[in-house]
Amino acid sequence: MSQKSPHLRFGLIVAAAAFLLDQISKWIVVVPISLETKPQGSVELLPFFNLTWAENCGISLSMFSQCNDTTRWTLVAVTALVAIAVAVWMTREKAKGDVIALALIFGGALGNIVDRVRFGYVVDFADLHFGDFRPFLIFNVADACITIGVLLLVARALLLGEKGESADAKPSAE
Repeated sequence: MSQKSPHLRFGLIVAAAAFLLDQISKWIVVVPISLETKPQGSVELLPFFNLTWAENCGISLSMFSQCNDTTRWTLVAVTALVAIAVAVWMTREKAKGDVIALALIFGGALGNIVDRVRFGYVVDFADLHFGDFRPFLIFNVADACITIGVLLLVARALLLGEKGESADAKPSAE
């Protein structure tokens, strides 16, 4: 049996923070700002960043974006399975950096699951652009957390390899 991660508590705090930031930001655009009712469903905050209403019934890049109950509940189930797998991995992971990355993925996944259950779609609103160039589709805090978490895992795997595992897994003397 595998030993529990020494960084699990911290990981759960990071996951909870990611989840709460996601849900609070979505509440702000749905309730006080009522972004969906704005002209063109958009509010310019900065010359390169708008709040723009988008309902994502699919997954990344709006793939499988049919808005029906079958797609909705299939995506809830698949995302829940991924979240469970990430949570189990997080409980066993010894490297603090990997626990943080997994926590971001876990918190983000939970945020998007809650949206699908509540609304039938994921609320997206962050619209980064440079003129007409948009490096990303419209996204939300959960999407950003998931992306950052995956990039951290990949970067750590590529850059640290075996060296990073032993150095990172040692509990600090604090």
